[in-house]
Amino acid sequence: MATRRDAREWCLQVLFHLDLNPTEPDKALDWFWKEHPDVPDKSRLFVSEMVKGVMANRDVIDATLQKYADNWELPRMNSVDRNVLRMAIYEMQNRGDIPPIVSINEAVDVARYFSSVDSGRFVNGILDRVRKDLGRPSRTPHKSA
Repeated sequence: MATRRDAREWCLQVLFHLDLNPTEPDKALDWFWKEHPDVPDKSRLFVSEMVKGVMANRDVIDATLQKYADNWELPRMNSVDRNVLRMAIYEMQNRGDIPPIVSINEAVDVARYFSSVDSGRFVNGILDRVRKDLGRPSRTPHKSA
């Protein structure tokens, strides 16, 4: 049984691919599903929604990321960290069903797993600053978000 963590890891892999090999999100997802045919439908839906949401809102997400990433230009960031941050910022700004603190904790863990312990601290620092300016509860879902 796949977990949301698994789905976030798959989402990161697709976003990483799109970052280095720009194409349509649907093409990248099709390629990914061919390589991972056993992913449950519920996880496929979550990953697809997240990837398409991040890509559709990438300019806004990147502007938010740049605002809070003091002294870090986006192209200078590690690609894994950049895409973990994009994914989490998208969740925090657009997924009212997911408490921001969950998005942060998951992003930190995924960054540590795919990048480094230092990446976990970097991601946590930026996302905590984003969270403070959200204007919604940090620990509970917010359906009107």
